[in-house]
Amino acid sequence: MAAIGANSQLNPLENAERQFEEAASRLKLDPGVKETLKRPRRATIQSLPVMMDDGSIRVFTGYRVQHSIARGPAKGGIRFHQDVTLEEVEALASWMTWKCAVADIPFGGGKGGIKVDPRQLSLSELERLTRRYAADLSDLFGPESDVPAPDVNTGEREMAWFVDTYSMHERRTELAVVTGKPLEVGGSAGRREATGRGVMISVAEVCRRLGMDLKGARVAVQGFGNVGGVSADLLASECGAKIVAISDVTGAYADPNGIDVKAALQHASSRKGLTGFAGAKPMSGSILEVDCDILVPAALENQITSDNAAQVKARVIAEGANGPTTPDADKILEAKGIYVIPDILANSGGVTVSYFEWVQNRMGFYWPEREVNGRLHEKMTKAVSDVWDMAQSEKVSLRVAAYMVAINRVLRVHQLRGMYA
Repeated sequence: MAAIGANSQLNPLENAERQFEEAASRLKLDPGVKETLKRPRRATIQSLPVMMDDGSIRVFTGYRVQHSIARGPAKGGIRFHQDVTLEEVEALASWMTWKCAVADIPFGGGKGGIKVDPRQLSLSELERLTRRYAADLSDLFGPESDVPAPDVNTGEREMAWFVDTYSMHERRTELAVVTGKPLEVGGSAGRREATGRGVMISVAEVCRRLGMDLKGARVAVQGFGNVGGVSADLLASECGAKIVAISDVTGAYADPNGIDVKAALQHASSRKGLTGFAGAKPMSGSILEVDCDILVPAALENQITSDNAAQVKARVIAEGANGPTTPDADKILEAKGIYVIPDILANSGGVTVSYFEWVQNRMGFYWPEREVNGRLHEKMTKAVSDVWDMAQSEKVSLRVAAYMVAINRVLRVHQLRGMYA
């Protein structure tokens, strides 16, 4: 493939728009309505000056995009990464709109990011950067307007700093301004595992419809972090699947007889990565091309492209990450008869339990983990059912079906609310 084609294929915003356009064309949307649904409501670029430990001042660039607030407050994580761009954040915000709509929860879509390599900052520098972002963009955030959450390289710690900063500015404690918080700061039981649990539920539901037995099914997981690690653990422990390959940024490991997932999780936690894991053999090739029944790409965007899609051997792909498969790759996978459970469905467990956390914060009453998991299971199975039925009736892929379900839900709200003039 020529370089221009490759670059275009890897543009997350172009990919998000192509996915939207394919579903929108089948729904025969009015051109003006289509543009209204596609374009972000607001995109903010913020300079973030931070005092470093050595007394110097360094200016970082922060982003926040609200794609839609039609169905409720904008909802979406904040990532800290050296490669963050406005286009990436716009794409992620739009995916959040459709993800929330597929899950049928009353949120719109948003996303944020800071262009920074957090590994290069001390803990105090990281805290000052997080608080600067929360303070400088505090006019956007709020339980009724825009509710952030963790994303790449952020977690409970950063969300606790966010709550404290926002609450200081508001002169009151406001726990519902972000989700993904520590339990002691208004977090929800089951939130950390929610995205991975949602992946497991969606895989189980799709495999059941395909008549595919999960017991003994071979699973490869790219991105053995919170999402991929939990997905692997639950697919093995609750579904009887065999995890044959795992990877993270430090390395990839495989064992056709099955990997002890709990041992791998313990190793990754203690060593901050899989490097040196002795429970399986190091891999030299791509984990995406491993001979398996189910592939879970749970790392970053643009992992399965037209360059490697033909080598994918899985029967089912469950997108634990956002945007891991490009539209060009989708066509190749579909032609091969591979079922792709799209990101806006497969990994919607996280935002679903984020919604539960937001609800619990607002009513001041907290559910036990079994209740959270039960409500998540109910939401996820309904979402899979809605998407599967749409795919069957319209004879389209699960991705196109998921977008059609989501667009219809957002469109209906726009129609009911009308146009403010």
